[in-house]
Amino acid sequence: MTVRRPRTVLAMSAVARDRLFTPASLARLREVADVDTGVVLPELSADVEVLLTGWGSPPIDAAVLAAAPRLRAIVHAAGSARAHVTPACWERGIVVSTAAAANAQPVAEFTLAAILLANKGALAAARDYQERRTRIDALAEYPEIGNRDKTVGLVGASRVGRRVIELLRPFDLRVAVADPFLDDAEAARLGVELRALDDLLAESHVVSLHAPSLPATRHMIDRRRLALMRDGAVLINTARGALVDHAALTDELRAGRLTAVLDVTDPEPLPPDSPLFSLPNVVLTPHIAGALGTEVTRLGDAAIDELARYAAGEPFAHPLRPEDLDRVA
Repeated sequence: MTVRRPRTVLAMSAVARDRLFTPASLARLREVADVDTGVVLPELSADVEVLLTGWGSPPIDAAVLAAAPRLRAIVHAAGSARAHVTPACWERGIVVSTAAAANAQPVAEFTLAAILLANKGALAAARDYQERRTRIDALAEYPEIGNRDKTVGLVGASRVGRRVIELLRPFDLRVAVADPFLDDAEAARLGVELRALDDLLAESHVVSLHAPSLPATRHMIDRRRLALMRDGAVLINTARGALVDHAALTDELRAGRLTAVLDVTDPEPLPPDSPLFSLPNVVLTPHIAGALGTEVTRLGDAAIDELARYAAGEPFAHPLRPEDLDRVA
């Protein structure tokens, strides 16, 4: 097997580089590729073969490509590459990889925690305990709580959705999935029940969103569909805020019929006077489910792994293709 060191440029902000790569991983990167790790966002030279992109990367349009006639690959050390991989890249036949699978891990972990806490009634119990500040008879007051024999509905068998499915396997939960790209055979392989979206909403104790934000999915969880959810159900959104009609959701939350765990909103951030900040049955987090802190270097390591595959003449393990764009964030 021939292994070479392709000429590579870091097309990201200096902050992204410093968060994505440790000194050890930068040393490994220099072993894999011919790259100056001390330089970011330079003018592209004609010999550049690979762009290693991340947060702060500019759009790679026709003008950028004209300056880099030998560019053959883009390795994105983050989740969504939609903002900078333009149609001109696909027209040129450039191969693209993303670290979306690595970013899916912390999102799935956050989702798992939210599901287990929601079924255990922890959100309501914590609120009640804080207000009363006295002993609570949990057996009498919360007879339906628990992580056994509950239905968890996942909207989207995306990378995150599939990782959530894996993490839920040790628990005595029924897992249903709504996804137009999933068939019965694949659902059986995943060990889940395939459901139409309306049926999933009506059956589930917890609904977690893992669909991409596209024109077709905007407000897919609208007033009619929110009304289908059972009383006391919990809606978790770690995907994109635009999937949910927030005016309709606010009405349901004000009525006390549902609970929501929202890591993403529309708009983001919410205006300071949004009632979602103060409603007792809402948990708002500031878009923290994805890779942050100690998790970020996982994305850098994943990108170096992909670059090593490319240098060895192997296909990417996590490619992004034009036909995937209708399914990914």
